[in-house]
This record gives sequence, C-alpha cells and structure tokens, in this order.
Amino acid sequence: MKNLRQAATEAFTRLGLTHRHPGYKELNEVSESPRNSFACDSLPPRLYHTLQVRKLRGHRNRSNSDPLGGKNYTQSYQWRNGLRFGTAASYLNLEKLGEGSYSTVYKGISRINGHLVALKVIKIKEEEGVPFTAIREASLLKGIKHSNIVLLHDIIHTPETLTFVFEYVQTDLAQYMTQHPGGLHAHNVKLFLYQLLRGLAYIHSCHILHRDLKPQNLLISCVGELKLADFGLARAKSVPSQTYSTEVVTLWYRPPDVLLGATDYSTGLDVWGAGCIFIEMVEGSPAFPGVSDANEQLQRIWAIQGTPTEETWPGVSSLPNHKPEHFRPHPPRKLGHIWKRLGLVTKAEDLTSKLIECCPRRRIPAEAALQHEYFSSLPPQLAQLPDMVSIFTVAGIRLEPEARNAFHPFRKERCSSILA
Repeated sequence: MKNLRQAATEAFTRLGLTHRHPGYKELNEVSESPRNSFACDSLPPRLYHTLQVRKLRGHRNRSNSDPLGGKNYTQSYQWRNGLRFGTAASYLNLEKLGEGSYSTVYKGISRINGHLVALKVIKIKEEEGVPFTAIREASLLKGIKHSNIVLLHDIIHTPETLTFVFEYVQTDLAQYMTQHPGGLHAHNVKLFLYQLLRGLAYIHSCHILHRDLKPQNLLISCVGELKLADFGLARAKSVPSQTYSTEVVTLWYRPPDVLLGATDYSTGLDVWGAGCIFIEMVEGSPAFPGVSDANEQLQRIWAIQGTPTEETWPGVSSLPNHKPEHFRPHPPRKLGHIWKRLGLVTKAEDLTSKLIECCPRRRIPAEAALQHEYFSSLPPQLAQLPDMVSIFTVAGIRLEPEARNAFHPFRKERCSSILA
C-alpha cells in the first residue's frame, strides 16, 4: 500500500497538482485502469481520469445546499496552462455520484477553468464497442442548447472509456422531493413544471423524444433551475416510423398507449410522463406506482381514468396488447377526488387531465401546455425568453421555502460562490 500510495502521489505531481483536494484527509486508495498493470512511472494522460481519490468515510450524497462544500477550489489547485478540451488530463474526479447499468457518474472539476463538472464515464467493452445509447446521447446533445437541458461541455474518447463532461448540477427532483415529503410548495411545483414543459417543447420542436422522463432524470440547480438529463433512450423522431421500441420509460411514467404495445408514438409519450411528475410533485407520491408488470400498471391507470373504449379512444382495440378480458371495466373518476392537493390548486386539475389523457392524439402538446391558465400567475415575459436564458433572470421568479424545512437548501446566498 505504501508503494502504491507513493506512486499515485508522484503521478499527481507529474500531472500538475500542487495540492491535494482539501476535502480528503489522506490518499487512501487508487483504482487501477481496466488493464492488468498500472505503470505509474509511465502514466499517459488518457489514463488520468481513472485515478480515484476516496475519503476514509463513504461517498457523500450529492449536495444541494452548498455544492462547493465551502471550499474555494481555485485556491487549492494551481491550474496548468496549455490544457485543452477533449483530453482526460483536463479533468479531475472528486467523488462518485452514482452508477447505472453501463456508466458511472462522478463529480469532477475542470483543470482548464476550475469549474465543477459531472463526468459520465462509460466503459467500452472490447467485444461490443461503444454502447449505442452513448452514441445516440452524444449525437443528440451536441445539437441542442437550452437552459432547461443539461449542457454537454466535452467528450473524451480513450480505448477503455468514453467520458461525457456535463455541467455540474447540484441535485435532482427525486432527491428534492425526498427532502421535502408530503408534496412541494405549490409555487415551486409551478416553476418546476413550467421549466419541464419548456425543455420538452424545445426538444420536441427539434423532433427529439426524450423517452425516459422521471424525477431522477430532472436535475435541479441551487437556484431552482430544472434541466432535462440522461438522453440515453432519446430518439430523433422520423416521420413516418413504426419501429420505436415499447421498452422505454420507467413503468410508473409510461403512457397507456405504449403499455398496450403502440410503436408509432410521438411527443405525447413525454407529455404523459410530465403529467405523472406533476402529480407526484403536488401529492408527494407517485401517480401510478405499479409494482409488477404492464397489466398492473394499466389497471392502476384505468381505475382512475376509466377503462377505454372505441368511443373514448378510437383505435384502442387494435393495439397489440389490448385484451379487455384482462381488465375490469372502470368509470372515469374526478382527479381532484383522487389527488386531494391537486384539487386545491387553481386550474391544476384541468391541466393534469390534459397531460394524462389516455388517448395520445388528445394529449395536450408541451408548447400548448405552457399557455394553460394554470401558469397565468407567472410573468408573461417568460414566454418571450430566448432558449438559453433561465426563467430565474426574470424579476420576481424564485423558489419559495418549503414548509417542512426551517432552512431551505436553495437559498441564493448559499450559492453565491458558483453564481459569481
């Protein structure tokens, strides 16, 4: 361990780091590259991103109160001139944020300018090559720029990994709702939903479907900016197309037409997910929390929306998985009676009914939803903002403190270090 520690320290010195990360008490462990040997004496820059510095205690959860941890990174590191984008040596891993089926996400810092970043590291298997989802995500994100969509800064390709460098965003909607159980402040719900629909309207205008909307894929900055993330399942919408997969969207947020086997879906797929997230923000619990399969999920939807017929949903009987004998007939119910808090917010029930309309052709588009009366209390100039301008630049737009917390984690003064 002593030799390994000494070798890692020498590698850090050669890479231009004059100080250790101030949050780490000791250089305790360095993970090896995917290769069998780790020759520190000849460490090429492209393997630099595999150095993992770990604290003596476990990984911290992603912070949404003080994303810099009270530290001034520019005073702790000497940034090297001559570093360029597209190279692994330009970024330092700070801590692991999460791990998916084919990628691991780290909180990192750019050694070019000192900005915090999120590093999505995708391992490349020799026999399989780069995952097609990564290729799709990169090609789509390189072409879209919007304040409500996570920004892709850089792409680093090595024989072992493909790394996406994203802007660092402090938390996600799932964690935010966990920290504020029982439903969010009505005004904050309105701001979050407006930004979600604004991001959807933009990608839909670019003929892109996200296809994986859920709270975990909606990032929230320290001032309340909501950003769509994780475009691994996204698709460019070609017309016509009958080839889309039905294995998209987490079960709880999957619309009934896709659950019934439809493969010609369009933007209504994402709109349904937005409606489910809207309900979850208001009520504090998922709208349709199925636990087993598509049939149970449909049963939960029919119990509230009513079992569809050819009169209420033309063409439903021709869908591949439509088996009426598997479902008990249910009449539609008033949404405000099911979700009590939803019925207390002006026009929220009406907008929800349009977002989670079972017949996809009758579902309201994201662009039209932004004009709904539910948003009438917001400043009208929001509709005129350029794509890359945040709604929080408009006077009077800010998050309200959540009722259950004496200290609100998104107070602006706590984020002054990254807003400067």
